[in-house]
Amino acid sequence: MSVVIVDSGCANIASVVFAFERLGAVIEVTKDKDLISRAERVVLPGVGAAGFAMEALKKADLVETLKALEQPVMGICLGMQLLFDQTDEDATDCLGMMGGRIRKFPVTFDSPVPHMGWNSLEQIDVGCPLLDGVDEGAFAYFVHSYYRAPGLEAKAITPYSVPVAAVVQKNNVFGCQFHPERSGDVGANILKNFMTLEGSK
Repeated sequence: MSVVIVDSGCANIASVVFAFERLGAVIEVTKDKDLISRAERVVLPGVGAAGFAMEALKKADLVETLKALEQPVMGICLGMQLLFDQTDEDATDCLGMMGGRIRKFPVTFDSPVPHMGWNSLEQIDVGCPLLDGVDEGAFAYFVHSYYRAPGLEAKAITPYSVPVAAVVQKNNVFGCQFHPERSGDVGANILKNFMTLEGSK
């Protein structure tokens, strides 16, 4: 199985590459829009600032390319947030592949920001192919200061100071707010599920 990882200039790309390679995937990291358009599956990773990532995608002329993809696409952490319309982080306009806005976590005494560490996946939609074999209450590893409130696209929710959309899906586009590449067997199962998704390419 082949997976193309978008080189958005963000951190954490290497760990995503290694996680897929451990599962036997053939990986290419690229900014080439023709390679991305022809890919079997596309991953948009990200650790860092939304504004920086969007500027990098614009500079590489990838925004319309990503929005036009019909094959399976998965955003990870910041990459998931970039799938939506806007984010509160620097009031950044994002890709608009899913509707809605990413919000900053409220600061509370017992829920520090960033949300960092292991947390449970709840209200799992067993019909979401990305979550096949993932048990209710399974734990995944999170690091983020902004979140998507659960909406129609939410396929798993994580409780924190507010409910967080942990896994999202709209048609061929998926997102994980957590880091599957750092989430042990649960994360490996999710990446394996993504590798087996069928698309139009």
